[in-house]
Amino acid sequence: MAEPVELWWARRQWSKALEVPYPVGCYRSDWERYPVLVRQYHPDLNSGITLTQVPPAAEVYLVWQCDVGHRFVATPDEQRQRPGQSRRRSTWCPECAAGATKRRAPSPSRSLAPVRPRSPAATARVARPAPGVGEVGEAFVSSLAPKPASAAEGELRHRLAERLDLDFGLNAVRVARPFFTRHEVWPDIVLAELRVAIEYDTTGRDGLEHVGRREETDRRKDRLLRAAGWEVVRIRCGKLRPIGPFDLTAPGISAKTIERLVEKLGEIRGDLIVECYRRTEVLG
Repeated sequence: MAEPVELWWARRQWSKALEVPYPVGCYRSDWERYPVLVRQYHPDLNSGITLTQVPPAAEVYLVWQCDVGHRFVATPDEQRQRPGQSRRRSTWCPECAAGATKRRAPSPSRSLAPVRPRSPAATARVARPAPGVGEVGEAFVSSLAPKPASAAEGELRHRLAERLDLDFGLNAVRVARPFFTRHEVWPDIVLAELRVAIEYDTTGRDGLEHVGRREETDRRKDRLLRAAGWEVVRIRCGKLRPIGPFDLTAPGISAKTIERLVEKLGEIRGDLIVECYRRTEVLG
């Protein structure tokens, strides 16, 4: 059961027989990938205890303050899970989030219109792949795939194309189970010849991307790809930690990052296979 930070700290002092049970910086690496939470946390609001002294899984009530000035109480786990599917910065604060999601009164035409429940057959059609669209594990071009979210993805694609003679025109992979109602996923880069998907992950401008529940979505996507016979390499930037066996951590896109990525592809599919696609000259 969660308890106030003062009682939690005193109990830790007693159980560990130490004046400072967790030294400053002890959990710095765990919190660095949540820049918004680092900004929201103030030791002066939490009995002088710094965030780097609090285990992310601790059952303790902490006081946070958002950029607007709202103060609220939440456990570390509650606060780390806040982003969900929302891309609003206000999601990190319950008061800001409540204000941003207040629904407008529905128009009479909509409020009076009857809503017919979807039949089981119609529901099944949403989750079932259309006939003749290809086999599980097939790479293809999907009109539903989103455009690249950042210029860094385009640079990653360009630099990798300079090294390897592969088809970079595909953007989707067929999977056996629905991913948000569709039997396809859209990796940042699809390497069909090697059956490897590459993802470029950052926390984004507001620290919302690839953290909390969004990280769980990434893991689910990776499981679907692996079940379809593919492997995934995520380039995790900033303070994001690897979530898969072949993930790389990097400060950004560089020649060294590309070289490490090519080496990782060789580790996955074999150096001889990857060498078959290596360009003898760098494209100009």
